[in-house]
Amino acid sequence: MRATRRQVAAAVVFGMGAVTCAAAPAAAHGTMGDPVSRVAQCYAENPESPKSDACRAAVAAGGTQALYDWNGIRIGDANGRHQALIPDGKLCSAGNDEFKGLDLARADWPATNVSSGSYTFRYRVTAPHKGTFKVYLTKAGYDPAKPPAWADLDLDHPVATATDPVAAGGFYTFSGALPERTGRQLLYAVWQRSDSPEAFYSCSDVDFGGSDDAHTGTATTASPAPAASAPTDEQIAAGAGKSTVEHGGHGDDDASTSAEPVTAADAPEPAGNAGTTLAATGGDGSTPYLAIGGAAALALGSSALFLSVRRRAPRR
Repeated sequence: MRATRRQVAAAVVFGMGAVTCAAAPAAAHGTMGDPVSRVAQCYAENPESPKSDACRAAVAAGGTQALYDWNGIRIGDANGRHQALIPDGKLCSAGNDEFKGLDLARADWPATNVSSGSYTFRYRVTAPHKGTFKVYLTKAGYDPAKPPAWADLDLDHPVATATDPVAAGGFYTFSGALPERTGRQLLYAVWQRSDSPEAFYSCSDVDFGGSDDAHTGTATTASPAPAASAPTDEQIAAGAGKSTVEHGGHGDDDASTSAEPVTAADAPEPAGNAGTTLAATGGDGSTPYLAIGGAAALALGSSALFLSVRRRAPRR
C-alpha cells in the first residue's frame, strides 16, 4: 500500500520535530540567594582569591571551577530520591565531586544573621522552571564542626515550601518561618523540578546569635560569624564566561551558545518537556548526540520516503 502525500508529509514533519526536540537543551539552574548559599558566597568573594578562610579552604579542596559553576549543584535523575542519592556528609555538594569543597565541616563559614519568625527566601535563578522548593533547617544542637547528615535536618518540618512561585528580577521569592534556634545552623534547600527529574541543592549557613552549649544547654555569647553576601548581577555576568553551566538557561555545555546572565523574568518558560534533554536527566555526555543522531536518521528516512513517493506518483 502506497503512502499518501499527507502521510509522508506528516512523517517528515515528525522527523524534523524529533531532531528539534532531541537538540533542545535543558533550562533550569540556580542556588539560594538569601540566605546566601555557600557556593554563591564563595563566588561573590572571587574564586581566584577568596577572602574568608572557609572559602579559601573550599577552593583548596575542590578548585575554582566549582565556584564559577555556582548554579549547577544538581542531580539530573533525582526524581525526589534525595536521601537515597546523596550520602551523609555530602549534602552541600549533592554528592558531586566537583563541589566537594562545600562539604568541609567548619564552624567559620560566612553566615547570614537571622532570627526566629517569618522570613522571605530569595532563590537566585538563571533559568526558571516549574517545580517545588523545600527548605529545611538543622535541629537544635547541630554541630557545624561536623559534616551535616540527613539526620541533622528537621525533615518533618520544612521552614518553607513553595510550588511554582513566580520568578521576578532573577529570583524566586517565597515566604517561610524560622523556629527558635541559637547559634550557627544550616539551611538546606531542595528545588525539585516537576517537568523533569532534575533537582538542585544548596547549603546556607545562618547565625541566630548566641550558641547552645551542648553539655549544659545554656546560651552563651559567641564571636560574630563572618558576614555573608550574595554575588551581584555584575559579578555573575563577569564570571559567566568561565562557567561550564550556561547562564542563559541552556545547560547543554555548548560554549558557542553561551549567553549573558538573564533574569528569571526575561527567560522564556519552556512548554512541557520541550526544554529537557537526556543530559539534564542523568544521561552521560554521549546521550544527547545519540538522540540527535537517531532523530536525524528518522528525518532523513522520512525525506527519502517522500522523494520515493514523488517519483512513483503518476503524471497527470
